[in-house]
Amino acid sequence: MEAEASPPVGSPPCCLWFQSPGVYKDEKGRIWVAVALQINPSHRARGSEAPESTHEVGLTVHLWQLPNQMPRSPSCPLVSGLPTKWELYPGRRYQGTDSRLWEIMDHGQVISTENLILKRLPSGNH
Repeated sequence: MEAEASPPVGSPPCCLWFQSPGVYKDEKGRIWVAVALQINPSHRARGSEAPESTHEVGLTVHLWQLPNQMPRSPSCPLVSGLPTKWELYPGRRYQGTDSRLWEIMDHGQVISTENLILKRLPSGNH
């Protein structure tokens, strides 16, 4: 028996608006929840004269599109560091309300759940 292929997903959402910590709504009224945050180790420059930007922490967020019901906010305290709005930007990226860019690492579907993985780019990557 052949494995059932997931139906193709369309384009990623144009905008994601903050609803509650870790919960967003897109332009179609669909609910997206931050289900996982991954903190990537920073590559700090050696020496005391290193600019502040070298101390940035990489951040990857996994968002799942859930049925149109408002879920409880995730318990992860880091979701408060996410932007209040993401807007689709050219080049498979989103721009947050803080002007930071987030690269779309993956946009797909697992079983019946659409998912979106975004990685925050270092400041100055415009």
